[in-house]
Amino acid sequence: MYIYMGHMRYEDTKPYEDWFWEKNRIELKRARVESVGFEQKTLTLDNGESLPYDKLIIATGSASNKFGWPGQDLERVYGMYTFQDLEAMEKYSDGLKRAVIVGGGLIGIEMAEMFHSRHIPTTILVREESYWNNILPAEESQMVSRHIKEHGIDLRLSEELKEIHDDGNGHANAVTLKSGEKIDCGFVGLTAGVHPNVGFLKNGALKIERGIVVNEHLETNIPDVYAIGDCAQINEPVEGRRAIEAVWYTGKMMGETVAYNVCDKKVKYNPGIWFNSAKFMDIEYMVYGDVPAKKADYMNTIYWEHSDGRKSIRINFHKESGEVLGFNLMGIRYRHEVCEKWIADKTHVENVLQHLGLANFDPEFYKQYDKELVKVYNKQTGKKLELKTKRGLNKVLAFLKK
Repeated sequence: MYIYMGHMRYEDTKPYEDWFWEKNRIELKRARVESVGFEQKTLTLDNGESLPYDKLIIATGSASNKFGWPGQDLERVYGMYTFQDLEAMEKYSDGLKRAVIVGGGLIGIEMAEMFHSRHIPTTILVREESYWNNILPAEESQMVSRHIKEHGIDLRLSEELKEIHDDGNGHANAVTLKSGEKIDCGFVGLTAGVHPNVGFLKNGALKIERGIVVNEHLETNIPDVYAIGDCAQINEPVEGRRAIEAVWYTGKMMGETVAYNVCDKKVKYNPGIWFNSAKFMDIEYMVYGDVPAKKADYMNTIYWEHSDGRKSIRINFHKESGEVLGFNLMGIRYRHEVCEKWIADKTHVENVLQHLGLANFDPEFYKQYDKELVKVYNKQTGKKLELKTKRGLNKVLAFLKK
């Protein structure tokens, strides 16, 4: 998105310099794999070349969900998952009078922000009653919904796509909604979730359910074949985690884990404590630990929201033990290491509240709201907790060393 918005150049987003591959004796091939011969241990490429392997790591990522909408395969209809998608957005943005985005979540809001940065009118179709409410708790979901509308984006809640219209030349030029309304547009973004990009591997010996099934060592059912990232489905995920997690940091951790295993050093994949971070336009979002859209029966929650409606703090904790379970932050930063340590150590929520200064990120630049959150807790419980630990990097480092 930052290339499109002019914040970065394409070369700034490359993970390595162009000379890196040859220098490190890595042969970089630009080709598409058409098929895999697992018995022969060969790949067939789209240029007709056959490539042998000793060990194979499949990391084919995600593909945009399509739900059989008429017109979904027209030109000017794209997701936003590949560099080719970015090129298509760039190609069709000149003179574009309106874009329609189908689906919410993090990819949908990024695409909307991209078009918005070029003053292209944008409509977002979200079938839920508020934005991303299958992931965000109700208050945060409503905050994001308000924020999108404040930016002048046409957010249509409780609305779905029915059909994408052809202009007669194979290009999308309008959509019809389930409500019957027709919206003229020159670009349709499909961001209604993703699925593992494994279609070309099905109907073979490789065990595939939703994704490629792997064990704790990221091994598939075929010897010397591994899968990592969005396309991998853990056969026995750790408690509280999903079998498929299409986020960047799990892919990174899987990459490190599989490197040990292909070198015959057995290492189990452990995703650790859940976290994620993103931006909803101007609002930063961070989540650490267990913060479901609807809290479980064993959970209590403390929620504080700023009067400007653009900042909030939520802490979930266990009703019986009081141990802290998760943090959800909108427009406010907390240190990842500190929050993770509190969760891992099963720290009591009152201990956390009294030492919130340890979690503050860049405190010299941002106002803190520790007292406000403690007041919410005291009001809920009738207690009189007070802050004990003030901010300070030395105190943070000492805490992390314990």
